[in-house]
Amino acid sequence: MNKIRVTKSFNFETAHALYGYDGKCKNIHGHSYKLFVTVKGIPIQDKSNPKFGMVIDFGDIKKIVKTEVVDKFDHAILLNVNSPHKELGENLASEGHKVIFTQYQPSCENMLIDMVNLIKPQLNDTVELQSIRLHETETSYAEWLAEDNR
Repeated sequence: MNKIRVTKSFNFETAHALYGYDGKCKNIHGHSYKLFVTVKGIPIQDKSNPKFGMVIDFGDIKKIVKTEVVDKFDHAILLNVNSPHKELGENLASEGHKVIFTQYQPSCENMLIDMVNLIKPQLNDTVELQSIRLHETETSYAEWLAEDNR
């Protein structure tokens, strides 16, 4: 059998602040994130299936990731609920800003783990989440690989 990896990329804008960080990122700042989601599976062999020859329809990946990640994170501010940023976030939210309070430090790495947990349950049994790569800048990214997390 021939297993194939299929990848779709997404773009979104998000701001965050890293509480306790010893550099500039302790301040609220934003990034133009680029997310790559890769799944693995065997192309459908049933000729009567409208998805014949596909591992998964790119549109299905788009629907899952857009609903679970992009719509949630795009143009939001991520703040650790256990930090002094909570009060600032509550004030911003009361003024109509999109604020996400996280139980984690909203680093690129932790955001990636959150995204894995949002996407993985939405996939059907015929495909496996293989990897997710989140570019925080053009030259810096974090990556989650299924093979490292078995």
